[in-house]
Amino acid sequence: MEQKPKILLVEDDLSMGFLLTEFLEDNGFEVKLCRDGESGFTALQRHPFDLCIFDVMMPKMDGFTLAQHCQLQDSQTPFLFLTARSLKDDKLKGFALGAEDFITKPFDEDELLCRIKVLLRRQLTTVPPATTSLQRFELGLYLFDYSRQELTYQNETWRLTETENEVLKLLCQHKNQILRREDAVEKIYGKKDYFLGRSFDVFISKLRKMLQHDPRISIDNVFRVGFILNVQTDAISPISSEV
Repeated sequence: MEQKPKILLVEDDLSMGFLLTEFLEDNGFEVKLCRDGESGFTALQRHPFDLCIFDVMMPKMDGFTLAQHCQLQDSQTPFLFLTARSLKDDKLKGFALGAEDFITKPFDEDELLCRIKVLLRRQLTTVPPATTSLQRFELGLYLFDYSRQELTYQNETWRLTETENEVLKLLCQHKNQILRREDAVEKIYGKKDYFLGRSFDVFISKLRKMLQHDPRISIDNVFRVGFILNVQTDAISPISSEV
């Protein structure tokens, strides 16, 4: 029997929690419902999940704080916010924390289901090794291993999030060329959206900080167009996954 994707739902509104749990279970998911941030974090420590859905305004621990703790605990599990808070600053904060999406209440259930499936499909899809090309890149003093989601500098290794991993691969594939922001956002998130674009910018900033140790490498803005991973000649070279 095919294993059902596991979703952690942290929602303090009991009626909303039960209705959403029933809806997701009817659509083939296994759901763990928690009613506050602390119990949600405990559940994540004890069990693996394929996706987390967080409300923001909750007792004991709010959704933003929960997201921060979860990123420290397990940065590989994607999460999205499902909340009544719709201010621009709230959305930008959510994406800055690493959220894959920020959905405001009231919401359309079918749209939510579609977004969940897109996230899980991107998370679970793997390319067979025999057909995989260029999974590792040398960037000056760095080694970027896309298949392991790792960026290594000398003796220090960063475990990249799913989105950081995809953004860096796109940059490497377009080295010394313009990576159009709109095209990159659509490729990574499956759609073009202003707030997703701002989220993309956050990941660019994080990658800049990781790559700052080698002066031959820079991620430069192209005003109103996108970004360029500028690398001096011979500072980057792809390494075949078949090693």
